[in-house]
Amino acid sequence: MIQKTLVLIKPDAVKRALVGDCIKRFENAGLKIIGMKMKWVNKDFARKHYSAHIEKPFFKSLSEYITLGPVVAIVLEGIESIELVRKIVGHTEPKQAHPGTIRGDYAHHTIAYTDKTGKSIMNLIHASGTAEEAEQEIKLWFTKEEIHDYKRSDHDFVL
Repeated sequence: MIQKTLVLIKPDAVKRALVGDCIKRFENAGLKIIGMKMKWVNKDFARKHYSAHIEKPFFKSLSEYITLGPVVAIVLEGIESIELVRKIVGHTEPKQAHPGTIRGDYAHHTIAYTDKTGKSIMNLIHASGTAEEAEQEIKLWFTKEEIHDYKRSDHDFVL
């Protein structure tokens, strides 16, 4: 099944110049970028994106983290893209992420460290977890006009 999913390359990955490597991994896996932009997230937008976590004790640090710098938001399309992207990204806690995944190769925070210091876990990247979540997140981050569906394009692309 062809799916769309949202990926956010978070401020720590942008600052470390890992955007290109992340994109390369997705494209090498056969995923197609159909939307992409860089955005500075403010606290109001962070509340919308992380609305499911507002009442959780880590929400404040999560909100502070996503607003540290620019975020690169990407809509990817491909076969079973939600599961594939999450496999490429790796486990949410970098300590548990396998080598070869984005978090396994580049992130080093642990939940124990972040709990002790009161910081958010800097895990470089966000990937939608379900089809419903992907649909909601894509609508939050992108307008319909910002999504490029090559099948409905007036241009004669050969892919």
